[in-house]
Amino acid sequence: MVQHTVQSLGSTRVVVHPLVLLSVVDHYNRVAKNTKKRVVGVLLGQVYGSVVNVSNSFAVPFEEEFDKTTNTNVWFLDHNYVETMRDMFKKVSVKENLIGWYHSGPKLQSSDLQINELFKKYASNPVLVVVNVQQKKIGLPTDAYFAVEEIHNDGTATTRNFEHVASEIGAEESEEIGVEHLLREVKDNAIGTLSKSLSDQIESLKGLSERLEKTLLYLEEVVEGKLPINYEIIQNIQKIFNLLSKTTSGGNQSKGPGELGIVDSGSAEISRATNDSYLILYISSMNREAELAIEKQNSENETQALAKQTSARTTSTAEE
Repeated sequence: MVQHTVQSLGSTRVVVHPLVLLSVVDHYNRVAKNTKKRVVGVLLGQVYGSVVNVSNSFAVPFEEEFDKTTNTNVWFLDHNYVETMRDMFKKVSVKENLIGWYHSGPKLQSSDLQINELFKKYASNPVLVVVNVQQKKIGLPTDAYFAVEEIHNDGTATTRNFEHVASEIGAEESEEIGVEHLLREVKDNAIGTLSKSLSDQIESLKGLSERLEKTLLYLEEVVEGKLPINYEIIQNIQKIFNLLSKTTSGGNQSKGPGELGIVDSGSAEISRATNDSYLILYISSMNREAELAIEKQNSENETQALAKQTSARTTSTAEE
C-alpha cells in the first residue's frame, strides 16, 4: 500500500489561458517542428488556494538526447536564462510569479522528475503542464501534474512520482475577444454553417464515446481488483449519472430479465429537443442563403442601372 506525504490534490485545478497555449505552439513550430524533439518553457501566474492560474509563459533553451551507454536521457536547461527572464517579466507584471514549467510532450518523460527538481529552486511546488501540440482527438490538449512523495508501508525508501490533477482552459474577456478574432481569421468560409455544426457534434460524440469506454475499463479493473477503489472518482461518476435524463426503467414497455425499458415521455422529450435543434440550424442556413441571393440580385440590378446610365450618356454625347 502507498501513502502520499502531501495533502490530497483531488481539489486542485490548473487553469491554462489561451495565450499560454498559443505561445507553446509557436515555440514548438519555431524550434522542433517536424522533429521528435520537445520544447520546454516556464509558466507564470498565480496560486489561489487550490486553483493554479497559468496566465503567461516564456520559452527556455533546452537540449536533450538519449545516451545509449547509460540508457538515460541527458539534458541541459539554461537556468541563468530562466532567472534573467523571470526578473524581466517581474518588472512588467508584479502579479505574475514563476509557478512551474511546461513541455510539449505529448507524454511524461523519464527525466521530468529531475527537471522538476531544478524548478523547485524557483517555486516550492512547481506545476508541470504537458501540452500536446499535435493533438488529433477531441479534448483538452493539456495535462497537469504535481510531484508527490510516496511512503511505502513495506519499509522501502520513499519514491517521487507525478500525480495528475484536473486542468481546464480559462480566459479573461480580452483574451476571449482575441481568440474569437483569431478563429475568424483561420475559419474556412467554404464550410457551411449546418455541415460545420453537425461535424462538430459528431466529433464531440466520438470524444464522449472514448471517455465512456475509459470509464468502463476503469470500473471493470476496480471490480476485478486490479485497481484500488478511489471514492472520489466513484462519486464523480455517480454525479454524472444523476445529471442524466430519466429515460430508463419505469416504462410500460415489455422487457426481458435484466433489460431496461425506455420511458416514452423521456424518449419523446429528447427527440423533440433534437428535432428543434436541427430545425434551428436548417432555418439559419436557409436565411443565410436567402441573404446571399438578395445581395447578389441587388448587385446585378445596380450593375444594370449603371450600364443603362452610361449608355444614355454616350447616346446624348453622340447626338450633340
